[in-house]
Amino acid sequence: MPEYTKKDPELESNSLLDAQVGDRVPETQLSPKTGLWELAIVFAKLGAIAFGGPAAHIAQIELEIVQRRQWLSREKLLDLLGVTSLIPGPNSTELTIHIGLERAGWRGAIVAGVCFITPAMLLVWGLAIVYVEYQTIPAVGWLLYGVKPVIIAIIAQAVWKLGRSALKNIPTWCAGILVLALYFLKINEIALMLGAGITVSLVHNLTSFKKNKSLSIFLFPFSFFPFPLVVIATTAAYPKTWTAVFLSFLKIGSVLYGSGYVLLAFVQQEFVDRTHWLTSQQLLDAVAIGQFTPGPVFTTATFIGYLVAGNLGAIAGTIGIFLPAFILVPLINPFVAKLRKSPWTAGFLDGVNAASMGLMAAVALELGRGTLIDIWTIIVAIASLFVLLKFPKVNSAWLVIAGAAIGWLIKFNQ
Repeated sequence: MPEYTKKDPELESNSLLDAQVGDRVPETQLSPKTGLWELAIVFAKLGAIAFGGPAAHIAQIELEIVQRRQWLSREKLLDLLGVTSLIPGPNSTELTIHIGLERAGWRGAIVAGVCFITPAMLLVWGLAIVYVEYQTIPAVGWLLYGVKPVIIAIIAQAVWKLGRSALKNIPTWCAGILVLALYFLKINEIALMLGAGITVSLVHNLTSFKKNKSLSIFLFPFSFFPFPLVVIATTAAYPKTWTAVFLSFLKIGSVLYGSGYVLLAFVQQEFVDRTHWLTSQQLLDAVAIGQFTPGPVFTTATFIGYLVAGNLGAIAGTIGIFLPAFILVPLINPFVAKLRKSPWTAGFLDGVNAASMGLMAAVALELGRGTLIDIWTIIVAIASLFVLLKFPKVNSAWLVIAGAAIGWLIKFNQ
């Protein structure tokens, strides 16, 4: 039975996975344990320069941690990267937490993760303040007019690339298409992901299921879900406060598999469709901010939190979305060997990946209807998609900047 994970296929092309055997660092040559201050400096620097999404983040981490500082062997780093594929949350952030845990225990895990997240959080927070203050200025509107089609292209490219890996057989294709259809019927996105994961796992393992005497390894992934599912039923009762923001993002961070773009589907349903605290335009603006800032895409939660509940909302959103990663990384370590070998867990993750593709496609269609409004926006979207597919190494931040410039030029010539 093959092993199914949520790994981003883009990671296959970065320096981490392309490294030659001769570049590996022997375990006996690794540097001793690391102090908390040094961990803080290294990961704060990485968080400040980590442009380009999770694949680029992991390549930069490999260069700094394995090649320059020799804190871990490449084999160990690859093993930790594989572990991040088995739990919800942002891969690159979880990898930094793992490294901190390896180098300095639980204090190191907290320091490494917090310092990697903080630079992006502060930058996005500042931009959110500026956005709320000046979003009605016509110039800003025209900049976003050119940026939004680029964002649609970025999402479409992510669906295309990740989909080639996630939709690998008939069950996963069926799960992805079904999730896409059910999303527009307003079925809860967490229910869709859980349902797809369970169904695909059962399809893959139906024969062995009858022979297996123990279901503990199959049930293990679902032990994380009861609390978030309770939150689903309770968040609607809260007013528009930082508490409601925290609980909403805690729920999302506890179950979100896949790339940061899957976050859009959850935010769309939670804050646009369900509570109506955001408009689709504000959601696109939040994604645009996340694209040309460094660090994890999940800091979009900082921006949204500020829009909903001000400064406390920004803090609450950030903590809520990342807190599950800080809890799950140390919890998962004792079960790594069993989880990575289990066909039940592998099949479940395969179904969740397929559902993620369906959710991403649904959000791209939904946002595209309000973004591609004339010939110029359509041209920008098509051109951006062509560049992303033809030249995969191009940093999407440059396309966002180019889109803003095009929007400005169109305004200037009108």
